[in-house]
Amino acid sequence: MDPDATGPEGAHALVALLRQHGVQVVTADTVDDVVRQARPDTVVLVAQTPRIADDGSLNRLADLPGDLLLMAPDTPARRALAPGIRSGPARAFTRQPDCDLREAQRAGPVDLRTTQTYLAAQRQPLDSCYDGALVRYRDGKRTITVVGSDSFMTNADLAREGNAALAMNLSGYSGRLIWYAPQRLQGAQSGKSTLAGLVPTNVRWLFWQLCVALALAVAWKARRLGPLVAEPLPVVVRASETVEGLGRLYRSHRARDRAAGALRTATLRRLAPRLGLGPAPEPAVVVAAVSQRLSAHPDWLWHLLFGPPPDSDDALIDLAHALDDIERQVIGS
Repeated sequence: MDPDATGPEGAHALVALLRQHGVQVVTADTVDDVVRQARPDTVVLVAQTPRIADDGSLNRLADLPGDLLLMAPDTPARRALAPGIRSGPARAFTRQPDCDLREAQRAGPVDLRTTQTYLAAQRQPLDSCYDGALVRYRDGKRTITVVGSDSFMTNADLAREGNAALAMNLSGYSGRLIWYAPQRLQGAQSGKSTLAGLVPTNVRWLFWQLCVALALAVAWKARRLGPLVAEPLPVVVRASETVEGLGRLYRSHRARDRAAGALRTATLRRLAPRLGLGPAPEPAVVVAAVSQRLSAHPDWLWHLLFGPPPDSDDALIDLAHALDDIERQVIGS
């Protein structure tokens, strides 16, 4: 969702379209930038919320004037910025709007890929479209719009179905848009600290003494072992090349089941310590822990983490994106 990025996951195409249609798009790198630019006639688009590290930054965004457009918010961001809704089950597939919201009706059917859905909290009056993937409600003088997926705004998916129309309708109706999609961790208290600055002085002094002692030991050993002898070494293969090679091998053999299994195994291996689980937890335990952490529907999580293999290459790509989203949200929570 980087507004300047032209790659598949960037949003440069949408930003260019908005500007061509007369919308003033202001890009913000930090919460301070958003606060300085915010005003009542502005829509503030907030994406990539797992990179907003502290509640203070979320509270500052919640107090801003103007309307809010939240793109696939994680649980802390949803609770702080859109308290009038709660999470529903996640869904995939292209869907009709099936609502009275003008922006959605003009866009028609869209392709949101795998998306979170939302329900009203405490009888909050709510406009709900695409089976809850897009919701909008009034909170005082502002309008809050939440979409469970941001993929339809990216360069890769903007041309699918009515994605471009929906993206422009939601973000360009006021004529002025602040685009806040942080590319680095925001709000961390130790943002200006360095690793060396956190180490006590006596520990650093001991470290340098050990380095000197090690250098002397190496020099002494080298003199006893004689001169070095040149020896041909094996070729070093980059990890990225290995991954690409395995991916092509799986694709050539249509081994989507093995590729999906590798993705799920790697995700579970990284999630287990984050959730306080052992090295080989039971599937039900993993689903319960992730569901509690993200407030997500257990059936959706079971389908993604332990479900059947995808039946197409596009479904495999969707699975990879969904697993990456789950991992980022667990880390961000």
